[in-house]
Amino acid sequence: MKKVLVIMGSDSDLKVMEKCIDRLKSFAIPTKVRICSAHRTPAVAEQLAKNAKEDGFGVIIAAAGKAAHLGGVLAANTTLPVIGVPMGTSVMGGMDSLLSIVQMPKGIPVATVAIDGADNAAILAAQIIALSDDALADKLAQFKADMASEVMAKDEKIKAQFA
Repeated sequence: MKKVLVIMGSDSDLKVMEKCIDRLKSFAIPTKVRICSAHRTPAVAEQLAKNAKEDGFGVIIAAAGKAAHLGGVLAANTTLPVIGVPMGTSVMGGMDSLLSIVQMPKGIPVATVAIDGADNAAILAAQIIALSDDALADKLAQFKADMASEVMAKDEKIKAQFA
């Protein structure tokens, strides 16, 4: 199975990104977690991205806030899919992060989830890897069936409450 590389721009992103890491673990996806700054350690970011495919990764998830260039720097240096997670910030509630990640120039795409959307980043990464992993695809199908069952149970409860 391909691995997922989770890179955060700062350790302050960890609280949000633990949801991503936990979700990847729930699917038994091997995960490596790093802190790397697009601005303070650009050479490290470049090497992580350039070596990711050779190191067995299938997807990179990049979490960053404010001038959130990490995903773009990584995407510029790899052909692997990069998923950006904009971090909520005190500046514009994270809209600055979202726009920094989603507004990439032609040829350097970064798939982008919601502000603090770490869980969805993990699910999207799992779906990408599942394209070539039937066992993971089955886990994802069960995950979605479980979500549907939860909604149906809540529906039954609310129907009974207001019958």
